[in-house]
Amino acid sequence: MGRVVSRRVDEEMSSHRVIRASEIGQYAFCARAWWLGSVQGQPSSHQREMTAGEIVHRRHGRGVGMTTRLTLLAYVLLAIAIILGILWLIGLVM
Repeated sequence: MGRVVSRRVDEEMSSHRVIRASEIGQYAFCARAWWLGSVQGQPSSHQREMTAGEIVHRRHGRGVGMTTRLTLLAYVLLAIAIILGILWLIGLVM
């Protein structure tokens, strides 16, 4: 009994497709374009623009990642400076 239920759940889960936020935006902008691409599998006629957008998004993502790492480094250096300042004030470091 457990296997039958499990198999049925697996089949139902595999029949459900994950809808991405970009697809919702595409549907809101033009339901027909979404249907042609997502249901009919026809490629967009704007491949060049989409590729350019992907490149811009990747570049932005790298910038965000670098900003995050630099912020972390700044906090670590600030903590070291505070510790050294406290040690200097109490006379442990000259």
